[in-house]
Amino acid sequence: MSVHKEVKRVTTHILQEMKNRGEKIAMLTAYDYSMAKVVDEGGVDIILVGDSASMVMAGHETTLPITLDQMIYHAASVIRGTTRALVIVDLPFGSYQGNSKEALNSAIRIMKESGAHGVKLEGGIEIAESIERIVAAGIPVMGHLGLTPQSIYKFGTYTVRAKEEAEAEKLKTDIKRIEAAGCFSVVLEKIPALLAKEVSESIQIPTIGIGAGQYCNGQVLVVNDMIGLTKGFTPRFLRQYLDLYNQINGAVQSYVKDVKAGGFPNEKEQY
Repeated sequence: MSVHKEVKRVTTHILQEMKNRGEKIAMLTAYDYSMAKVVDEGGVDIILVGDSASMVMAGHETTLPITLDQMIYHAASVIRGTTRALVIVDLPFGSYQGNSKEALNSAIRIMKESGAHGVKLEGGIEIAESIERIVAAGIPVMGHLGLTPQSIYKFGTYTVRAKEEAEAEKLKTDIKRIEAAGCFSVVLEKIPALLAKEVSESIQIPTIGIGAGQYCNGQVLVVNDMIGLTKGFTPRFLRQYLDLYNQINGAVQSYVKDVKAGGFPNEKEQY
């Protein structure tokens, strides 16, 4: 019997049990009530209200423009649509890098105003103090290492991270440090699979991979990519389970055709 089927609401404690028992953790993003409801009822363990909303919901080129207020709006919408999944919210760029007090205030606002269950922060040793401060306030923190999209202008590319020895060593140090700071889990994005295996085995807390191979304790994808609502985005790590873009596009075309031809509504579809 899998751990997650027995519970009313997934908690950080249950995720730790899942890692200990070798049960994989399934995580997807959601940004609104309707999608959250579908994803939650589909049985995912964690819903991430990702700052990827900046791109998939708002049409920005990067995750950087989205604000704390906007993240709270998305998170509150998601919370209203979920009953079972643990809901984690990204602290957006600029809401925690200044100092640990700012980071704590941002995390508190997310928890109080959205009703979410925890926050996610990008970075390693640089933000360890902020993680400690947020955890000390009783707020669960998920880490994020490897490709950290909020630093895209520093990297200059969305390519695989930590292929070089120096960066791989830093990642190994960082993951130990953020575990010690109190993270309950960490996302590993776009790093070599064998490095992900090594670090997953070197720490007690669960790792969640995206483009980090099969050895992580769980996986996460952006829901819009996974269901094929995003057109033309086909990285190697993405498995597309539906082709919603073309299906919805076809439905819209049929609707337009029916309206123009006077075929909708018919006599049964009116009062």
